[in-house]
Amino acid sequence: MATALRERTILPPDDRSALTALARGLTNEQCPQARLVGPDGSEMELPKELYAVLRDVVAVLSQGMAISIAPHNTMLTTQEAADLLCISRPTLVRLLGDGEIPFSMRGRHRRVLLRDILDYQERTRQEREQVLDQMSAEAEDMGLYETTATPENTR
Repeated sequence: MATALRERTILPPDDRSALTALARGLTNEQCPQARLVGPDGSEMELPKELYAVLRDVVAVLSQGMAISIAPHNTMLTTQEAADLLCISRPTLVRLLGDGEIPFSMRGRHRRVLLRDILDYQERTRQEREQVLDQMSAEAEDMGLYETTATPENTR
C-alpha cells in the first residue's frame, strides 16, 4: 500500500524510559545485520543506512527533542534548493552562476541535485567554523579575552 509522504514532526513521548533503553541497545555496533520483525513475525534485513537513521531518531527522541521527517526529491528546483539552504532564490541562482553549486538545465529551468546542495551546505559550514576559529585565535593573540581587575562601565 503506497501512501503519500508528507512533512511531519514527531514529538517525544512523555515517558522516554523505553526509548532511552532502546537507544542504548541500538548503539551496539556488533550486530552484523539489523533485522526488522513485523507484527506477524515476518523478518527482513534493514539496510545499514536505514538502521543508522533509526538509531539517530531514537537517540534524539530519547533526549526529549522532536524529529521532523520530510521527503525530498533528489533533483530539486531552484526554489526547493533555496528553501533547503534558507536563502533567497536569486541568491541561489547567483551561487549557481558563480559555479559554487553544480546544476543542470531541463529546458529553460535549472535543476540541482540534493546531494550537491547538501555538499555545499556542509562545505560552507566547515568554512564558517574555520573562520570563527581563526577570529577567536586572533582575538586571543590580541589579548581581547583578558579580564580586567576593575571592570569598566560601558554606559
